[in-house]
Amino acid sequence: MNNYAARKDGLEWMSLDDFEELLADKPAHEKWELINGRVIRGMVGARWEHHIIIDNMGYALTDHLRKIGKPCRVFRETFFLKDRSQDLAALPDLMVRCGKPAPGKTSFDDPLILVEVVSPGSEARDRLEKRVAYQQLPTLQAYVLVNRDRPHVEALERRADGFFAVDPLTTLDAALVLPAIDFTMSLASIYHDVLPAN
Repeated sequence: MNNYAARKDGLEWMSLDDFEELLADKPAHEKWELINGRVIRGMVGARWEHHIIIDNMGYALTDHLRKIGKPCRVFRETFFLKDRSQDLAALPDLMVRCGKPAPGKTSFDDPLILVEVVSPGSEARDRLEKRVAYQQLPTLQAYVLVNRDRPHVEALERRADGFFAVDPLTTLDAALVLPAIDFTMSLASIYHDVLPAN
C-alpha cells in the first residue's frame, strides 16, 4: 500500500491495487475515484437537481428493461466501475450492465451504457478523462452526458469504426435514443421536476 508517487504537479498517482487498499481508509464524507491512475478526491453530496435527474433516468431505464425482458440492471453512483488495464475505479452516475452478476460483486468492468450528470465542477473530467477511459471499455455502447442546469444532453455511440457524437439535444421536446437497449426518453422526462416544462 502507498506505493504511489506524488508527482510535482501535486496530484496523487497509483495503481488500482493500491487504490483499493487505500479505500479502506476513506472517510465516509468523501468520494474517491481513480481515473487513469490519478486519484480524484471529492466530497459526497451533490445538488438536489443532480439526484432528481439520476432518479428520473434510473427509474425509466429500470422500468424499460423490465418491460422488454432484457437481463440488464441499472446501478447508481455508489457502485464502482473498475478496469485494471487503465487503473480505473470510477463511480458513474448511472451504469447499465447486462447479465447475472456473480454473488458478492462490488464492481463491474463491462457496462453497456454509462451516464454522467455534468455540472461546472465535473464537466472537464466527464468530457475528457472519463470519456477517454470509458470509450476503451469493449462492452460500452453509449456514453451519455446530461447537463444539470439546462436542457442539454449528448450521447456518444459506438459504431463499427469507433464512437461518434450524436447531435446534442437542447429542447425539452427532444428525445434521447439509446439503440443498444431500444430505449427512448424525452428531455422533458429527464428534467421532470428540475426544469420548468415550458
